[in-house]
Amino acid sequence: MSLRSRTLFSVFLASMAATAALAQSPAAPLTIVVPYPAGGPLDISARIMAEGTTQLGTIKVENKPGAGGGTGADQVAKSPKTSNQVLMGAVATHAVNPWLYKNFPYNAIKDFKPIALVARTPNVLVVSAAQATKLGIKTTPELVQYLKKNPDQAKYGSGGNGSIGHISAEMFKSLTNTKMGHTPFQGSKPALAALESGQVLMVFDNLASALPQIQSGKLLALGVTTLSRNEALPNVPSINDSVQGFNVSTWFGLFAPASLPDADARRYANAFSAAMHSPAGKEKFKKMGITPEELTLDGFAQFVRSENSKYEFLIRAAKIKID
Repeated sequence: MSLRSRTLFSVFLASMAATAALAQSPAAPLTIVVPYPAGGPLDISARIMAEGTTQLGTIKVENKPGAGGGTGADQVAKSPKTSNQVLMGAVATHAVNPWLYKNFPYNAIKDFKPIALVARTPNVLVVSAAQATKLGIKTTPELVQYLKKNPDQAKYGSGGNGSIGHISAEMFKSLTNTKMGHTPFQGSKPALAALESGQVLMVFDNLASALPQIQSGKLLALGVTTLSRNEALPNVPSINDSVQGFNVSTWFGLFAPASLPDADARRYANAFSAAMHSPAGKEKFKKMGITPEELTLDGFAQFVRSENSKYEFLIRAAKIKID
């Protein structure tokens, strides 16, 4: 090979290496970052996806809680191109938090490439079954009546400041003209534990995480936050039936950094979608009261933009702020 040929070949190799560096490194295992504590529905869903996705090699799950999901989301948004990270993001990280916090660290729309919507589920208004019996509360109207008779005496719990449970409760207070204190926790599990112990009166929680305790009889479900009932709780009415205008749902899905090449995004979307809709995947999600969604890539991106605008309106209307 002549000197000129060797030089041209070296330039070609260098160019190929630079192009490859733009994509996520195939040598590093893919990591799904869950911006909430272990044990919640996003964490369980991420592990279902990691175990069921065979086309992308070994997939790790990393829990990175903090700032209502913002810590983990910011990590993925700013991750190096070779770090191979995707985010199990949610309504909080991409539609709610940007309108709650001052000096928000990332752009929920521009800094991410939506890959696949995993699930849309209602929240459910739950109270301790034992406490509900003691107070004579069996329905949402009876809860409202109790709160009106006892203003500022009860507290509600949530998975954290700015969480969808926090927003749901503040909307509930506004629409019912009731007064309650707020006790935030680091995730759903401690909020439900506080509910069972009587530390708080009520919690708006994700259906997937509350369902086992509802089914066991420890918690009483008073209503779902969507306009229609949910097949997992067919006898539980919509809160909107008695509190007109109440309509909140939660969702979560996979996001990559915006720098991920389109070819890799399609590969990820196809692999994760296959895992979600496999017989084994659907059965695992069914046990959580979840039906996997179909939206990927551009369809999911349009959905995220719509939700971002929706919660901007809701949060400003409810005057919710996080310092």
